[in-house]
Amino acid sequence: MPSKVSCLYLLTVVCWASALWYLSGSRPSTTYVGQMTFARKPHPRLSKNDTFSNIRTRTLNPHNFKFLINEPKKCEGTTPFLVLLISTNHKEFDARQAIRETWGDENIFSDVRIVTLFLLGYNTEPVLNQMVEQESQIFHDILVEDFVDSYHNLTLKTLMGMRWVSSFCPNAQYVMKTDSDIFVNMDNLVFNLLRPNTKPRRRFFTGHVINGGPIRDVHSKWFMSRDLYPDSRYPPFCSGTGYVFSGDMAELLYKTSLHTRLLHLEDVYVGLCLRKLGIQPFQNNAFNHWKMTYSLCRYRKVLTVHQISPEEILRIWNDMSNKKHLKC
Repeated sequence: MPSKVSCLYLLTVVCWASALWYLSGSRPSTTYVGQMTFARKPHPRLSKNDTFSNIRTRTLNPHNFKFLINEPKKCEGTTPFLVLLISTNHKEFDARQAIRETWGDENIFSDVRIVTLFLLGYNTEPVLNQMVEQESQIFHDILVEDFVDSYHNLTLKTLMGMRWVSSFCPNAQYVMKTDSDIFVNMDNLVFNLLRPNTKPRRRFFTGHVINGGPIRDVHSKWFMSRDLYPDSRYPPFCSGTGYVFSGDMAELLYKTSLHTRLLHLEDVYVGLCLRKLGIQPFQNNAFNHWKMTYSLCRYRKVLTVHQISPEEILRIWNDMSNKKHLKC
């Protein structure tokens, strides 16, 4: 007889398919942001000071957002060795489910505790908020704050994750922030990079380090105005596709962000906070921030690969799991 969780999961898949079909239909787009329609509680109205256009021009960044979905007891019991913070959006149910079944599986290692959390803002389509709420009730691995979920608010998602770790999981040894289109080689991450049997590091931050400057082309996805950032160079920062830091860094970065002017480029902003803390990110070439054609031996050497679809995540994970006995 199917379990209750299995039935709820199947219902969620059907509802997600119906919701996405409904949203793809031809109808007027919603431009007014009204009340939330979560089952648990309504979304509070945003004041003028809560919009991104106002936040990004303030000198300070108070991050005065409320949790709409929270998992405050997620770290109770055994202290997690690693917390995975995965930036995602409402329509990426397939990606979240692929990650849950592969590298984000919290039970992947019997002797190493992993905690997985997906980071979202709220959506202007009420039906999508309702679907994420239902998904949360089944899997208990979603965090939502009451800022609008958008590309320009990716920094807020990361700060939400760091705030959560510092508040509800302060003793976690390590944290990884990554995205939902990333494949993560968990064996390499846990046993080759972090090494559970060694003394935990402090003030540690690593990933694919980028040394560059702001792009002033207004048509670029990474455009940065001189008003927001007048300098000609960014401090060294790790690609937002995936970086890892010691647990103590979550609180340090979050508290530093409260006194650092907000930038919409999430990875650059974290680099600014690191500079304020006097911490240099450590380059690790195994963090691959571009897509890489799959081969067993190549993927055994990496920590992350970018631009991987849910179908590819499942296929690559299954292939690598079934061929662990093979040598390269």
